[in-house]
Amino acid sequence: MTYKPSSPAEELVLLDRELVRLDARRAQLLRRRAWLTAALHAQRARYARPSRDARPAPGWAPPAGVRPRSGPAGWAPAAPAAGPGTASGSPGAQHVLLVLGGLLLAVAAIAFTLFSWGEMGIAGRATVLAAVTAAALAAPVPLLRRGLVATAESVAAVALLLTVLDAYALRAAVVPQTDGAGYAALAAGVLAAGWTVYGLGLGRLRLPLPAAVVAGQFPLVLGVWAADGSALLIGWALLATAAGGVLPAVRARGLAVRITAWTAAGSSWGAGLLIGVGQSLRANGASDAAGPGALLLAAAVVALAFGWRATREAAVTGGAVAGLAAVAGVGGVLRTEVTWSWAVLAYLLCAAALVPVSRIKAVPRPVRTGLLGTSAAVTGVSVLAVLPAASVAVVAPFPVVTGVWSGAPRGVRDVAGAAGAWPDAVSVPVVLLVVAVLLAAAYASLVQAGRPRTGWPTVAGACALGLAATAVPVLLMTADVPYAVALAVDALLVAALLAVAVAVPRVPRGAAGTALGCAAAGAVHTGLLALAAEPATYAVLGVLLVLFAGAAARTEAVADRAVAVVLAVLCALALALAAGASLGLGAPRTAVVVLAVPAVAVGLGPALRVPTAVVPLEAAGAFCAVVACGLSVTDGPYLALVLALCGVLAAATAVRPERRPASGWVAAVLFTLAAWVGLGALGVTHPEAYTLPVSALACAVGHLRRRTDPQASSWVAYGPGLAVTLVPSLLAAWVDPHWQRPLLLGLAALAVTLTGAVHRLQAPLLLGGGVLALDALHELAPHVAQVLDALPRWAVPALAGLLLLAVGATYEQRLRDARRVRERIGRMR
Repeated sequence: MTYKPSSPAEELVLLDRELVRLDARRAQLLRRRAWLTAALHAQRARYARPSRDARPAPGWAPPAGVRPRSGPAGWAPAAPAAGPGTASGSPGAQHVLLVLGGLLLAVAAIAFTLFSWGEMGIAGRATVLAAVTAAALAAPVPLLRRGLVATAESVAAVALLLTVLDAYALRAAVVPQTDGAGYAALAAGVLAAGWTVYGLGLGRLRLPLPAAVVAGQFPLVLGVWAADGSALLIGWALLATAAGGVLPAVRARGLAVRITAWTAAGSSWGAGLLIGVGQSLRANGASDAAGPGALLLAAAVVALAFGWRATREAAVTGGAVAGLAAVAGVGGVLRTEVTWSWAVLAYLLCAAALVPVSRIKAVPRPVRTGLLGTSAAVTGVSVLAVLPAASVAVVAPFPVVTGVWSGAPRGVRDVAGAAGAWPDAVSVPVVLLVVAVLLAAAYASLVQAGRPRTGWPTVAGACALGLAATAVPVLLMTADVPYAVALAVDALLVAALLAVAVAVPRVPRGAAGTALGCAAAGAVHTGLLALAAEPATYAVLGVLLVLFAGAAARTEAVADRAVAVVLAVLCALALALAAGASLGLGAPRTAVVVLAVPAVAVGLGPALRVPTAVVPLEAAGAFCAVVACGLSVTDGPYLALVLALCGVLAAATAVRPERRPASGWVAAVLFTLAAWVGLGALGVTHPEAYTLPVSALACAVGHLRRRTDPQASSWVAYGPGLAVTLVPSLLAAWVDPHWQRPLLLGLAALAVTLTGAVHRLQAPLLLGGGVLALDALHELAPHVAQVLDALPRWAVPALAGLLLLAVGATYEQRLRDARRVRERIGRMR
């Protein structure tokens, strides 16, 4: 069935495809014919004479997807023939040869100019230079016509170098008295113009135009230098040079020219910017800073011109550096009218002014992104600049720890009198507040634009809140407000931060967490500040306790609730310590007062219906108990009392079923430690006084375990309890010179052994029997030693030999007895 096209256009397409296929097939057959002809000639020549020319046709290569059905062995596709524009061998080797040739010619030209120049007269010199340079400049033309592009490039490079040498030789021979910088400026301009014309005339060469761009960077700058221009004028020259590079960077067709123009213009712009910044920082007044400021603003305009028509990345960079130049220029003028402490604020306000500019729709979006980036960067640097001074103000109350309750000072700065250092400028908190306002405005604009309250909006809101919270105590310290006012403001700040932290549904999670963290830091700052006066301490700690307790009750976030509960317990702990100090109880007695905090925590545990608040409450209470133990560690009786009270609290916690496994063991350990510490305080040195109560309690618990679980092992039920007493007593008996302890230990071990044998319990039988045997060995050892000393020397070997004979004669029976004993012991529990 033949397909019939439906239209003339479709039929024309089919005909074109068929003709292309026929042309490809014809070319394939022609290449195959050429290869076969060459192979046939080579075969004939092999019989006539050896020849190295019998090779397949150089242009033959199998078509795609087609393999010859027959052909000489070793057939392989031939390499493409060398064209007129390529040398024999690989292109890499050709380029290496051309580069080496060009370098040799350049070295020869330099050597001729430097060493052989003086041996010729004026006419000879001019003739040689003109002839060689003209020949080098003209040589690429015929080379390009023949397609030798790489060779033409190498010769053109040598020709450009010869023009530079011509300029050098001309000054050295003809006008040696001229100024070097001025002549270099003139020569650079002439070379740039000549190379431009030469490159445009020979459009296929890639080197002259980039070289002209590089040469064009020097005339104006060298000219200003030759005229003894100031550093500011040199900066303007660099900026003008960079501005002149915009046209080739944007309009040039060759990629090499554009890259060179961008690089050269950027270098000139950067050098001019550095000169402007340096001059702006060195200015002593507004009039001195006006010139560098104008230069920097012009640099900003040039950067905007670069970024306006560039790619996205280059546009972002152009916008960023333009904003930086503008901030440096305007800020440099403003900072001359204020002290250095306010200079940071001047630059910060200039950076803030970039935000409205970045919202102009006419400005390309990448440029606006760069401007915003510069504003954010300058803002961050401003915060870092004032952060050390702010930190000094925040930690200023810490020295008050060495002088607790020394009396309320007049101003808040007097609290840090021991440190003797705080920022003496209100500019520090002002900078923090300005940055906080800017971040809050950014957060509001992002939310209003429909951005979700996650990611950058959350970061902006959290940072704004943190900076504002930091600025308040810094402002109070730098302004040296009255002591009572500072305490009241700090407490109100903590309350406001906690109010933000508990409003999680209406406040982003990140901002709530930041508020709670800042509230904790503010509470520490306020608490330390309150230590200067006793009434202030109780008032501030009481207010903080109420605030954190209320936050724990109102917040819905699990992590925030846990943090608030812990902070409330720590405030209660501080109040208990303050109460002990007010009563003059000393550290050991204050520990008993401190135990009131974990007691309240244990009492509130069952009453709280929120499980996520119980665990941090009990953990913080346990920490307070550890603090109480640490306070009483220097007094044995009080330490025993504190441990016993902690055991009571743990036992009270164990009443709850979910806390019983852990709290029960903790209570037992605490009671044991309390008993041991009490005995130690009374001077008791007998180990049985410490171990017998533990053994009795452990064995009683083990007995109850065996009654509820008859399959439980005796090692689990009775092993720990028996070992706690038997092992220390055995060690004490071995070093005890008296007979009472070994006798009592032996009787106790005998009773334990018999109990294990009667009730078929493995642990009492083996532990009791082992201790009984070791105790008996200890008692018989002196008598055995006396008997051995009384026997003759041959008696001991004789007795050992008789023992070995007896064991050997009854070995099988003893082995069966041992197996029987092992089986019986194994059947015990």
